[in-house]
Amino acid sequence: MSIVQNKKAYHDYFIEEKYESGMVLEGWEVKAIRAGRVQLKEAYVVIRKGELYLIGCHISSLPTASTHILPDPVRTRKLLLHIEQIKRLIGKVERSGYTLVALDMHYKAGRIKLEVGLAKGKKQHDKRESEKQKEWERDKQRLMRDK
Repeated sequence: MSIVQNKKAYHDYFIEEKYESGMVLEGWEVKAIRAGRVQLKEAYVVIRKGELYLIGCHISSLPTASTHILPDPVRTRKLLLHIEQIKRLIGKVERSGYTLVALDMHYKAGRIKLEVGLAKGKKQHDKRESEKQKEWERDKQRLMRDK
């Protein structure tokens, strides 16, 4: 079940591969995510010292859940992946010019997971072409429905 999606990532990048990762979260963050107070639009993933971190994900705190602490809504959060997957991602990002973007946050077996995409940037003409293709698909569906 999806919590939030990063539609901007699909517009700005070609997504080559997808990986599902866990996240290291604090209690107030889990409660806020369950309440739907999360935004992935500006989020991206970086590699530091052989580990993956989510940067720019905004989780707004609930006023009732975080009274005893000072929550930081855009703190850097560690992502949990198998070491083989991390090594493969490091190789592709450093060598091939790919980047890592946060695509989707969802529930799996009661846990909150993040879908990370290995992406290559789109040029402006690629974005226009994607938009034209989407419009044509919509028009085609409309024509088929009207017949």
